[in-house]
Amino acid sequence: MATTTEHRHVDKYALLAAVPLFKDAPDHVVEVFSRASDFSVYRKGEALFLQDDPTDWFYLILSGWVKLFRETMDGNEAVIEIVSSGQLVAETAIFENNEHAYSAVAIEDTGVLRLPVSALQNAIEKDNQLALAMLGSLSLHRKRQTREIESLTLQNASQRIGCFLLRLCRSDDDGPIELQLPYDKTHIAARLGMKSETFSRALNKLRQETGITVKGATVTIPTIDVMSRFACSGCSNEFPCDDMH
Repeated sequence: MATTTEHRHVDKYALLAAVPLFKDAPDHVVEVFSRASDFSVYRKGEALFLQDDPTDWFYLILSGWVKLFRETMDGNEAVIEIVSSGQLVAETAIFENNEHAYSAVAIEDTGVLRLPVSALQNAIEKDNQLALAMLGSLSLHRKRQTREIESLTLQNASQRIGCFLLRLCRSDDDGPIELQLPYDKTHIAARLGMKSETFSRALNKLRQETGITVKGATVTIPTIDVMSRFACSGCSNEFPCDDMH
């Protein structure tokens, strides 16, 4: 995990220029965000922001993992997404009454680049290209939400786990594929909309159906074809999905 000091040696302009939201923006716009941004490190369990907080910042994740979730009245969590390096968080909050629609908590030590929402609002008003990029970002969020609804509706629990594992693979992977689960199984279960005990049963069924092996955080998939035939049969997409990161 890089420290805040180590992050300061990274070129903020280059980091931002690689993000889809800014890749077609004029140089001076990227420079404005580069100068206005700052590096921060959030320790495991620390909140970047909470649901209904005022929106002052949005975030580019540089390292680690961040859980996005909403909390119910009885204290349960509905996990929306778990995001990692290269992804933006809360950039669409300017269209949500400038309040965060969900909470964001680091599930391991996480480095971020914080960017002021006020700069984004000003830039969108002045730059048509950035405004179009924001529409693209909103469209991508909507597409992911639609996929999540489809997954919860049509795929059984084992297929959802298979889909999750496929998203850790590359389309050109061949033969046995060894994967490291990116975060603990409890968070994976929550991300896939199931309880831990349901996750364990579904993982056992997935072993039987596809021949995967699981040892701790290491998962070995015999072949992409076997996993995709099982997981994608309950989905309208084929591997690789066109919205994969």
